[in-house]
Amino acid sequence: MGRAGNILRLGVKELRALLRDPVLLFLIGYTFTFAIYTVAHGISTEVHNAAIAVVDEDRSELSGRIFSAFLPPYFQAPQLIALDQVDRQMDQGRFTFVLDLPPSLQADVLAGRDPEIQLDVDATAMTQAGNGAAYIQSIVQSEIARFLNRSDDTADLPVTLKVRTLFNPNLESGWFTAVMQIINNVTILAIILSGAAVIREREHGTLEHLLVMPLTPGEIMLAKIWANGLVIVAAAVVSLEAVVRGLLGVPVAGSILLFAGGAAVYLFAITALGIMLATVATTMPQFGLLAIPVFVVMNLLSGGTTPLESMPRVLQIVMQASPSTHFTKFAQIVLYRGAGLDVVWPQLAAIAAIGALFFLFALARFRATMAAAR
Repeated sequence: MGRAGNILRLGVKELRALLRDPVLLFLIGYTFTFAIYTVAHGISTEVHNAAIAVVDEDRSELSGRIFSAFLPPYFQAPQLIALDQVDRQMDQGRFTFVLDLPPSLQADVLAGRDPEIQLDVDATAMTQAGNGAAYIQSIVQSEIARFLNRSDDTADLPVTLKVRTLFNPNLESGWFTAVMQIINNVTILAIILSGAAVIREREHGTLEHLLVMPLTPGEIMLAKIWANGLVIVAAAVVSLEAVVRGLLGVPVAGSILLFAGGAAVYLFAITALGIMLATVATTMPQFGLLAIPVFVVMNLLSGGTTPLESMPRVLQIVMQASPSTHFTKFAQIVLYRGAGLDVVWPQLAAIAAIGALFFLFALARFRATMAAAR
């Protein structure tokens, strides 16, 4: 009970120190509110308001129907341009897509020949280019089928594909980026807050005070872990409810309580990592330079930005040693698909095992730091 009391009182001290630090308080507030809102609204992976031009060399009823089929909000009003203007207009970045409808398009379609329609794509807008090219292909094929049938019904095919979109029916990227931003911010703040707590002790000279007290390095570390972890878990839960659910209107399918429990396990691992990095750095600028590449790599390769399956096989294996990979999978399963503990326990077990290794290594480093300060 004496050790538990020491950990509790030291954690309360950490919370008081955090409350007296306006910079860190502002960082926490900004990270879990404005930063999430702007990312959800400012980053779009679907086609929206894309600039498109059409080179109509046929001037037929069919080419007119295709030209008129590009409608908001996916596309801007299409512009008619001449063939010799295509390169110059695309070099200037005026259009993302240029559709070239060849001469005799309608006649060739009616005669059963296979005319070729060229689509020029500015792939510097990578995500919009890929999705937009698929949209345009579908629109052109649909208009040709309707023209041949002289109705709004597509031609009868031997196989009909019915698409059911689960968890995000309208394919809105904001639903995905808002939740993923919370997950990424949890990683960033856990490393920064826990590391800053150790650096602050050293810079303010209070580390020497702790050395003369009947405290063990493990008690000091656990106090910093639970105090900073509590702040981040609380901020993440409030952000899910107030910003993601309330302000952005994103439905959260799973249990917030289960997510908070998983985040607590994850923060045990990440705050230990932050303390370990702080034992290597001697000042806050050094710690910042050391921490930035760590959390950037953890976030980018965790599977939250791009699917883990699309990465090289070697990298997939290496990233299994990162708790962020398992936490990202856990959060997606819980928050998007509404899974319960019976489904996500393997991810929680992996995070706990990695966190235990991080804690033991960080504890050894922290003991060595404290011994050197005596």
